Amino acid sequence: MANFKTLIELLDYFKDEATCTAYLEQQRWGGTPACPFCGVVDPYRTNRGFKCRDKACHKKFSVKVGLVYENSKVPLRTWFAAIYLCTSSKKGISSLQLSRQLGITQKTAWFVLHRIREMLKTQAPNMLRNVVQVDETYVGGKETNKHQSKRIKAAKGRNEDTKTPVIGIVETGGKVVVKVSPYVSKSKARALINKHVEIGATMVTDGFAMYAYLGKDEKFDHVVVDHSKGEFVKGGFHTNGIENFWSLLKRGIIGIFHQVSPKHLQRYCDEFAARYNSRLIKDNERFDLTLRNSIGRLKYFQLIAK
Repeated sequence: MANFKTLIELLDYFKDEATCTAYLEQQRWGGTPACPFCGVVDPYRTNRGFKCRDKACHKKFSVKVGLVYENSKVPLRTWFAAIYLCTSSKKGISSLQLSRQLGITQKTAWFVLHRIREMLKTQAPNMLRNVVQVDETYVGGKETNKHQSKRIKAAKGRNEDTKTPVIGIVETGGKVVVKVSPYVSKSKARALINKHVEIGATMVTDGFAMYAYLGKDEKFDHVVVDHSKGEFVKGGFHTNGIENFWSLLKRGIIGIFHQVSPKHLQRYCDEFAARYNSRLIKDNERFDLTLRNSIGRLKYFQLIAK
């Protein structure tokens, strides 16, 4: 693991493309290269990468094949700097800011950041346990900030016509899982909870009727902290953890990205969740963790497809 604490130290360590390639090979294969097409190990090394030794395959490849960097014209050194800036910035970094800092176009920076978010979404935590807080929020601009002709009357609070619902669950003192949904309902909440929460956990929610079923579910204990009654802590239980995450997410969206379309909102939520879930480790450790999750590709036409 490279030991760096700043962007300058990272760029000093990864001084050229060869150093970056060697480091990525170690992170991906651990010293035992394998063909990404057939899985055969110990390929022939060529002047541009590798060639599979299996006669039935015999394909040429580099360490980038099958990773988010495949066919990218952006140098690995620039990729590494972008990953570091994205994962170490507490509220993220905009594509315009990244383009200025790395000397690439805004369009390229936007695509790079979305591919980094694809890497971050694979860092979902194991089953949440013990005390788990559940809450929902709505992401979108205020109607008062819109032109008069575009405002929807009586649109406030839980309004799915003007904002995008997001459901979140967080283990108290632990990790968070966030899911963007076209609407919120008992079935949506139940599916997310059953997928990510261990049986026997204590579920803490506010008084929203959507969570009432938890009180009848034998798999979980249910504590309701009813904010409408002035309750914010009940027997030591609260929903401060998930509400703090919502605050962090919204400050990032408003202050850094300004506006996020519903189409891409899940990737932004994955980015914030990954940083939150790795908040107790160092920046260089988070950098390495992200590199190890770089398998898979996100093509531009997939990103912009309707």
